[in-house]
Amino acid sequence: MNLKTLSNDIALQNHPIRVLINFLEDEQRKFEGKDYAHYRFVGFVLEIGYNTATIVTSDAFKIAVGGIPRNSLLIMVPAEYTKYTPHFSLLRVDGTADEPLKKEKQQTYFELHKKSMPELDVFTQSELQWGALKTSFLGMYYPHPELSNVIEFSGDLNNIVSAHKYFVYSPSDELLDLIINSIQPSQNLFEIGKLRFTECRLKLPDCKLPNVPVIVSTDDFKGTRTAMFGKTRTGKSNIVKIIAESLIKTTHLNPSTTDKRKHSVGQVIFDINGEYANDNPQDDSTSLASAYSSDCDVYAITPKENTVSKPLRLDFYSNPDISHHLLGTLIREKESHLSNYISSFLSVEIPSFASIQEMGFGDRTRANRKILMYWAILHKAGFPANFSTLQHYGGVNPRFGREQRLEIYEANDRQMPENVTTLDELLIELQLFAERNRNSHLPRLESANNNPLFDSDDEALLEFLVPRSQSASGPRKILPYRIYHDKDAANFVTEILNSLSLGKTIILDLSNAHPEVMNYFSQWLSKSIFEHQVELFSENKLSDHYIQLYFEEAHNLFPSDDSKVTSIYNRISKEGAKYHLGMVYSTQSPSTISQDLLAQTENFFVTHISSRPEVDKLARLNVAYEGLIEDILQTKTQGYVRILTRSNRFVIPIQANKFCCTESTDRSN
Repeated sequence: MNLKTLSNDIALQNHPIRVLINFLEDEQRKFEGKDYAHYRFVGFVLEIGYNTATIVTSDAFKIAVGGIPRNSLLIMVPAEYTKYTPHFSLLRVDGTADEPLKKEKQQTYFELHKKSMPELDVFTQSELQWGALKTSFLGMYYPHPELSNVIEFSGDLNNIVSAHKYFVYSPSDELLDLIINSIQPSQNLFEIGKLRFTECRLKLPDCKLPNVPVIVSTDDFKGTRTAMFGKTRTGKSNIVKIIAESLIKTTHLNPSTTDKRKHSVGQVIFDINGEYANDNPQDDSTSLASAYSSDCDVYAITPKENTVSKPLRLDFYSNPDISHHLLGTLIREKESHLSNYISSFLSVEIPSFASIQEMGFGDRTRANRKILMYWAILHKAGFPANFSTLQHYGGVNPRFGREQRLEIYEANDRQMPENVTTLDELLIELQLFAERNRNSHLPRLESANNNPLFDSDDEALLEFLVPRSQSASGPRKILPYRIYHDKDAANFVTEILNSLSLGKTIILDLSNAHPEVMNYFSQWLSKSIFEHQVELFSENKLSDHYIQLYFEEAHNLFPSDDSKVTSIYNRISKEGAKYHLGMVYSTQSPSTISQDLLAQTENFFVTHISSRPEVDKLARLNVAYEGLIEDILQTKTQGYVRILTRSNRFVIPIQANKFCCTESTDRSN
């Protein structure tokens, strides 16, 4: 050993690249000792370029390393590697290649089979066992030029020389660990699964399959977009649980006594199937909520017997426009034939409080009165109200003229209150005005400017409040939908925002809910969270706190027609990173998702997809998946996933861990 070699050896004593040095030295000892049964040597380079290389190998070499499946990884090193700084190039096997003697071999095979020779002589066998593999360069590993004890990865090669000056090896588990995990961030690491090159688990004699954990960092998910593609029942939800679990553990690993928002990740899971909120014993599936009960809060529209949850409701009084639209959707879907007065009620345009603020005084009074009529209907149907909420929106006084009121109350022999201050008083007054308005024997009711006091929408609301026929259901029609109402629901958003600030995971159990209800809650909460983060950003208070949103059936929220994407989801997908908002979205088909979102997605998890056009689209979207098209189409094992994260420079095939069978792997140190 010369002085230079000795100096380099000492400098790299604790360097990760030492794994390569030890591997090559061990291979040299095997070669010199003729221990070919454990030799990791694969072959020589037949042809080389900057993007691809053709490898010449033999059956004996392939059997000794346990086989070389398609998409497996190989390393290429200089034949005289001791003359250079330790480094290696990473190759991915694309398939077989034509070797120079292909035609001669085929002719030999043909002659042998024609003569039905049972055995090959040793010389012929030696000639026929050689073949070639086509590989692609994924990049190069070498010591970081500025940082000590750090590996650097480049996606290209700095130089190539003659093909015969390279050796190719099948990496050991230690080298595979270096290849897969050395380029991850140095903190917040967790094991997501095991490296798995093939669906087939048949081992060659005296060989073992790779046993290499795949480590990823939660830093890759915070504030980024993560896609889950694949058919139903292929393990997408399991991966989502593992990611959510890792972010919970990240918050635990980085506690802050001065500011609880520091180093924390709040999460919101829109659980349309109830699988994150509720255990499923039939599927041997543990929910995230039960596994981390102290870290998760479940909000449910329909509470489940064995799941502790809080009510997920809408305050119909605070959101008159939305709740009225929701009632219309629910009632129309339940009944195809409706009475005219019910159809008229459902067709009314109830204004929002925000829109009223932009109106002039006269229009504002009329619009407020419509809301009060709607409130009276809710009250008569038994929807409880929060008095402070009613006061916040201006109270319950419809502000009819005093002379009109006095005349109507006296005609009905009733005592007129000076001001309407309760819902009961409002209901009585509107009932009296409704009956007076439909009395054709008396002059019509007019406003101060001699216009009709009630327009057609007002009359439709009053007709529903006080039906002409005693047999008509009126407000009783909306009784079944009280399950969606909660008078204190306005505090529900504030409560969730506070919990997210503390790093809690919120699971909205939307299972068995009407799609319109699911859509409302998803939009409402997403909008509130986005606005909250924007406010923190403007006040420079984001710190390193993040919020992660999880959407299933994402094609409904982010359709491929970008003009149909709801503005709040569009803003989250485009601007979320700036406001520390990350998102994980799941769907079966890449083609059904907004192109803008796909183009900005950093992390991909792909299970089995059965449609070639869909996989082709994925490959066009991200070239890293080009060589994996056939595997994605053919392999159907549950949990067999091809992952590409922000830190990974190439796709890694893994067998994902089963949720709640994992242990956090902290490799930060």
